[in-house]
Amino acid sequence: MTIHKEGYTSIALTILVIFVANAVVQFYYPSAHVIKWIVYILSAALFLIILQFFRSPKIHIAVNDKNVLCPADGKVVVIEETDETEFLKDRRIQISVFMSPVNVHVNRNPISGVVKYFKYHKGKYLVAWHPKSSTENERTTVAVQNKDDVTVLFRQIAGALARRIVWYVKEGDKVEQGQQFGFIKFGSRVDVFLPLGTKVKVGIGEVVKGGRTVLAELSEPKAAKKA
Repeated sequence: MTIHKEGYTSIALTILVIFVANAVVQFYYPSAHVIKWIVYILSAALFLIILQFFRSPKIHIAVNDKNVLCPADGKVVVIEETDETEFLKDRRIQISVFMSPVNVHVNRNPISGVVKYFKYHKGKYLVAWHPKSSTENERTTVAVQNKDDVTVLFRQIAGALARRIVWYVKEGDKVEQGQQFGFIKFGSRVDVFLPLGTKVKVGIGEVVKGGRTVLAELSEPKAAKKA
């Protein structure tokens, strides 16, 4: 199992805590076998939970400029038309994916193109499925424009447990579809804002995979239609 670089520090701290806890129990309660076994079991469970959270499996990315790939593992919790007021300032189709603590938390670019906008926002830590989490929680906003001048905007949103958002992009960067653009620790949500007319390929409640599930199919550029 491959471990993501964002997990190195957390795993090291977990090992330290486990070592100290077991040493204390061994020193102060050498004959309390029941207590020692309880601590051993809890220690092993904690280590496995942290380890699985930071796993980063290798996947095959099927790059396709017509498709919008899912940016994260999780479950689709929102599909609706809404106004995107931060950068695009127009009507969009919003698809939101909730990431539970057991999901892979790597975030991937839904399309290839150039980063036209990036901003980090400090904020609250409402539960990730709260309607206001998209605009009030700690979050990042990224807008990527593809070669057909179609812009897709997406947000990393911190949840009640997620207290650190990591990103690897900035304005002007050229990014590839499926490439990692960030990571969110311990439960979160990713919103994707698509142009009206985009053909949505997923449904509410559907379990999706980052970099593999096709969220939607973009409409053909107007120039291509006239041709």
